[in-house]
Amino acid sequence: MAEREEIIIGAAMRVFTRYGVRRATMGDIAEEAGVARQTLYNVYAGKEDVLRAAIRWYAEHSLAVIEAECAAAATLGEQLDIVFKHAAVKPFELLNESPHADDIISGFNAAAREEISHAEKRIRAAIEQLLTPYEAPIRAAGLSPRRLADVVQRSYAGFKHKAENKKHLQELLTSLKVLVLTLVGAA
Repeated sequence: MAEREEIIIGAAMRVFTRYGVRRATMGDIAEEAGVARQTLYNVYAGKEDVLRAAIRWYAEHSLAVIEAECAAAATLGEQLDIVFKHAAVKPFELLNESPHADDIISGFNAAAREEISHAEKRIRAAIEQLLTPYEAPIRAAGLSPRRLADVVQRSYAGFKHKAENKKHLQELLTSLKVLVLTLVGAA
C-alpha cells in the first residue's frame, strides 16, 4: 500500500471511530488525512471503498502481526494468547473506545462484511496451522484441525461482541484456551 493510502486509511479509521460510519463523510476523512477531497476521490470512489480498504488493511496488519509473533512463541498456549490478543481483545478495545461503536458495527454494508468474512477465513487458516501439529488428539476427539479452528475463531468472534467488559472477555478467552489445550493434551 502506498504511503498516501496508509495515511488516508489511518485517518478514515480515526474518523469512523470518532463519528461512526454513517455520520463520517469523505470531507471528514480528507481533512483528517490532510489531503484535498479530490485527492481522496482519486484514490477511493467513495466512503464504502474507504471502509473496505480500512477493514482490509486492519485485517492484513493484524494477521501479519499474529503470524510473526506466533512464529516466535514456544507453546500453543502462547500462540492462542497472541491470536486472541490481536483478533479479539484489540478489536474489542477499539470498538469500546468509540462513542459510536454500534454505528460502526451496524454501518458495515455487504461489501464491508465481505472483507470481514475474508479476514476471518485467513485467521481461521492461521489457527488451523497452529493446530495441525496436534492433529492426532484432535482427530481422536472426533474433530479435525480445520473444524476446531472454525470453532475457536467463531467462539472468540462471538465473545468480542457479547462480553460484558474486557475482564469478561479475558475470562471467556482463557476458558476457550483451556478447552483447546486440554483437548490436544497440552494443558
